[in-house]
Amino acid sequence: MNPHVSVITLGVRDLNRAKLFYNEGLGWPVQQEQGEWVCFSLGNGSSALALYPWDAFADDAGVAAGGTGFRGVCFAYNVRSEDRVDAVLAEAERAGGAIVQPARRTPWGGYSGYFADPTATCGT
Repeated sequence: MNPHVSVITLGVRDLNRAKLFYNEGLGWPVQQEQGEWVCFSLGNGSSALALYPWDAFADDAGVAAGGTGFRGVCFAYNVRSEDRVDAVLAEAERAGGAIVQPARRTPWGGYSGYFADPTATCGT
């Protein structure tokens, strides 16, 4: 796996307030926005910061929003194919990571899964 982070996603309690902070407060231009999700381009497009409602984000990851393991942050590693998603998850699992959400088709049209590093307590 290449050492690269495509997207850093933050779970936020108040999406509108968080968007105003990054957009108007810090001056970051909105790259994309759809429903309850907003994304800002970082490093001339080499990566991005996404904001997603806390509870919906936990639900997407398949963990309890109030659990001690969910911290409302995710580092995304985007790849070009479903086969590669499966391969990356398998590679993470072989390295000792825990599959938190197996790969599946998402409501927004993607194909994704979640894994936690061996020291994380995600989902507990």
